[in-house]
Amino acid sequence: MLRAEIDGLNIELEEKISILDAAKKANINIPTLCYEDGLSIYGGCRLCVVEVEGEDLLKPACATEIEEGMKIKTHSKKVRDLRKNLFELIIATHNIDCQLNCLTCSRASNCELKDIAEDIGLSKMRLDPIKRGDSVDNSSYAVIREPEKCISCNRCIRKCEEVQGIGIFTTANRGPETVVTTFKDRGMGNVECTNCGQCILSCPTGALHELYQKESVLDILNDETKHVVVQTAPAVRVAISEPFSNQAGDISTGQLVTALKRLGFDAVFDTNFAADLTIMEEGTELIDRINNDGKLPLFTSCSPGWIKFIEHFYPEYLDNLSSAKSPQQMFGAVAKSYYAKEAGIDSDKIVVVSIMPCTAKKFEAKREEMAGDVDYVLTTRELASIIKSAGIDFLNLEESEYDELLGVSSGAADIFGTTGGVMEAALRTATELITGEELGKIEFEAVRGLEGIKKAEVEIGGLKLRAAVANGLGNARKVMEMIKDGEEFDFIEFMACPGGCMGGGGQPISSDKNVLEKRQQAIYKIDKSKKMRKSHENPYIKKLYDNYLEKPGSEIAHKLLHTKYKARKI
Repeated sequence: MLRAEIDGLNIELEEKISILDAAKKANINIPTLCYEDGLSIYGGCRLCVVEVEGEDLLKPACATEIEEGMKIKTHSKKVRDLRKNLFELIIATHNIDCQLNCLTCSRASNCELKDIAEDIGLSKMRLDPIKRGDSVDNSSYAVIREPEKCISCNRCIRKCEEVQGIGIFTTANRGPETVVTTFKDRGMGNVECTNCGQCILSCPTGALHELYQKESVLDILNDETKHVVVQTAPAVRVAISEPFSNQAGDISTGQLVTALKRLGFDAVFDTNFAADLTIMEEGTELIDRINNDGKLPLFTSCSPGWIKFIEHFYPEYLDNLSSAKSPQQMFGAVAKSYYAKEAGIDSDKIVVVSIMPCTAKKFEAKREEMAGDVDYVLTTRELASIIKSAGIDFLNLEESEYDELLGVSSGAADIFGTTGGVMEAALRTATELITGEELGKIEFEAVRGLEGIKKAEVEIGGLKLRAAVANGLGNARKVMEMIKDGEEFDFIEFMACPGGCMGGGGQPISSDKNVLEKRQQAIYKIDKSKKMRKSHENPYIKKLYDNYLEKPGSEIAHKLLHTKYKARKI
């Protein structure tokens, strides 16, 4: 055992770890800015410095291993004075005038800078911000970059490179002029950005945030000539309450529906309905490819971040993608055709708004291939902001049900919100359609969990289906390289974000280390609570095919619900 002392507390450790990690085990908070769990150690901000007895210089806690017999002070006067000086320099050299910007900053409600200022006892700023005059990068349909808010903590750089395996960011200039930018400062919309938004979750200052569409949606809700419908993605219902309760993993489906009705939407529907529809189309495509020697493995096409990734980096595999649109886009297409017909509303008057956990959905809605299926996309964070601004007490709302025609769904649709969920939903339906027999055990445990890559062999009526699940684009790249090296699969689920949609770039930013596990548990709880847990059992899906689409894979279904993608060069 290794023994040391932190702030007078005796600690015992089984192995050498950093002083920062040792302090966490002792429930002692050391402020950090450039540090983030799961990323490499950068040690640039130095706010985590501590005093080690016998050492003249203060040590960065994130980059210093604890040694036998160390006596460490984490909040001595010497430490606090240096932290104040460092923090003021960080703020001043990067033009964050928080007094002016905090009311409109995307991190105003969970500001790391404010927490650090409180921790180090900062009561006033002695240095004025240095004006750099950097312009806002509005080149992307999904992610906006405000360079003047950047403090060069490099967390976005490391998240993009180390977790997502993309690497669109770099640093430019020196000294006070240092800033994080894109390759040749081309802008987020002109590089190989997948719009996943994971950089937003890592940025502590709001220098990166989604393209806001809040005001546009509020304006359209006040336009009496329009019929505005809204759809909510499965991962939203297990995260929307977090900005109000600061607790992860609560299920708020009924309150979510009530809030949207209070905001004035003409119809409140569920993306889960379209998830069931996706399974019917994608499952039919999988069975057809297997039976007719089609292109395998079949790749799922629900995640727009993954789609843009393969368009940039593996265009030679585009034929492996399912031609099925994502649930978001399927919903829009059905809303502006089938729903318009059933409701007797001119399709030109229908406006479709999506509530998504994903920033890449904003880009997807703008794709020319999608022909205006969806008009506006709000992230979970944006909706929470709108609910607050409307004076709605979200946590105390009564529960409401979705409107029926496009609002009824199975438990299989709910699990679309987590990694492995699309695969499991597809297996539930494909197994029964192929064998003609009812499943005994409905859960496919082999594709569950938060591991970055999962593999499974599933027996379906004498057929061995070789399946894989990848979440996070870094893991997607690994799976693609496995395929290039000759490993064989039949069906692969890809999700751009760690954990799948529940960890999307548009979700509430949480300090809870177990947030993904809690959201995932909530998603599986919703599925388990439903009587209907298979997509092909949804009576409203059956009605859609009987009255409009004829059958999965029909000519009209292909026209409305399927698409093609293209190679992208920068």
